This record gives sequence, C-alpha cells and structure tokens, in this order.
Amino acid sequence: MSDERTLRREFLFRSGGFLLLTGAAGIAWDALASGEPEKAPNYRTTDHWWAMVIDVEKCIGCGNCVRACKEENDVPREPMYFRTWVERYHVPGGDIEHPQVDSPNGGYDGFPERYRKDDGSKSFFVPKMCNHCAESPCVQVCPVGATFVTPDGVVLVDKTYCLGCRYCVQACPYGCRFIDPRTRTVDKCSLCYHRITRGLTTACCEVCPTGARMLGDLKNPKDPIHEFLRTHQVQVLKPQMATHSKAFYNGLDGSVR
Repeated sequence: MSDERTLRREFLFRSGGFLLLTGAAGIAWDALASGEPEKAPNYRTTDHWWAMVIDVEKCIGCGNCVRACKEENDVPREPMYFRTWVERYHVPGGDIEHPQVDSPNGGYDGFPERYRKDDGSKSFFVPKMCNHCAESPCVQVCPVGATFVTPDGVVLVDKTYCLGCRYCVQACPYGCRFIDPRTRTVDKCSLCYHRITRGLTTACCEVCPTGARMLGDLKNPKDPIHEFLRTHQVQVLKPQMATHSKAFYNGLDGSVR
C-alpha cells in the first residue's frame, strides 16, 4: 500500500508539480488542477522554497496572528489547539536559565499586564509555529506517508491517509502538532498553502500590525528575505536538532527554549 501511495505522489509531482491534498491545502490543489489562472497564476512548486522570518523585537503580543490563523484555517476554538501561538518570556534579573513563560489561551486574547517595569527584568513575546523543516522528524516517523514535504518546502499533512497515531506529534521538537478532535487526524500550520500558491501571504503575516512576521521565498533572489537574513543575526529554535528549520528568528534571547 505504501508503494502505491509513493507511485501516486510521484506521478502527481511529475505531471504538474503538485500533490493531491485535503483541507486548506486541498483548496490550493483544486484551484491549480482546475486551471483557474486567477486563483493560481503560473504557480510552479519547483520555483519556490518558502520560509518565515519572525522578528521578536517587533512582536507586541497582540494575538492578531493567533486569531487570524484560527479563523482562516478553521482551527478548533478550544484553548489547547493552535497552528500558531505566542509565548511571553519574563527573564528576572537577567537569569536566562530560569525564564518565566506563559501563554494564556495561546495569546489569542493578548496578554494581561503581569510584570512591573524597570525592575531589572525583561519581558518579550515569541511567536511559534511549525518550522517547516527541510529535514523534518515528523516526516521521518509517519508510517503511512501522510506527513510530507512539498517541492516548495512546506510540510503538510494529507488527512485522507493520517491514522491519528500521534507519532509525528511526539517527534516534533517544537510542539507544533495536535490531534483535531473533530477528525481524529493530526493538524498543524500549513503556512497557509492555499494562500501562498495564489500569490498571497499567510494570514498571520497579513494581520500583524508591526510586521513581526515575514513570509519569504528563498529561491527568489529579489525577495526581501535575503536582505533581512544578510543584515540580521537570525537564529533558529533548537539548532542542536539539525532539522534545517526554515523559521528564522531575529532578536531571539538566550532564554528561549
């Protein structure tokens, strides 16, 4: 059965450069396969390699990104389900080894005042999401190939194959996957694949009032992401995992785990 799935996907890649997907990503496939140029003008997966830049110094913890993501992607409204969320880090007296971290409702409603200012400590917000790794542990452990990397570098889930076994949930070092209680299949950030294949940015980027998030195409030499990466000392989360993460952080404090 796994060989049949592999052959099917290889056929789809070679035929048009796309996968048969479901859910949000399925919308993109439907638009592309239907030949509607107004929805997907000349989009070729092999021409792109998507990444995200998150500027911690610009994030104000407003929660716009979290709310927009849930609305755009029909994420369950319960507090434990998020495709993207925001954490608040409070580092007392510069003690980066013992930061206080909270994320009430994933930052959906913003953050209430909790810490005093000018007391020698610092507080900041860190948006988190799927890192769309080039060497994804989740892809490696999926027993049926439901989790995969597209030719344009986006990690997606084909829910028609997903068994809900949770192997990928456990394997993800960034805690970005959950089981959708409605379908009993895994869910995660799709980098708004149904939007970016139509020439749009992600919902979280679109609503951010400070420009703390920036979608970038690493294969496009004219994309502003290249200038940003050249002029800023960006980092990735958990670099020791060697996942080749494509979520790049600017201003990441040493206390962030």
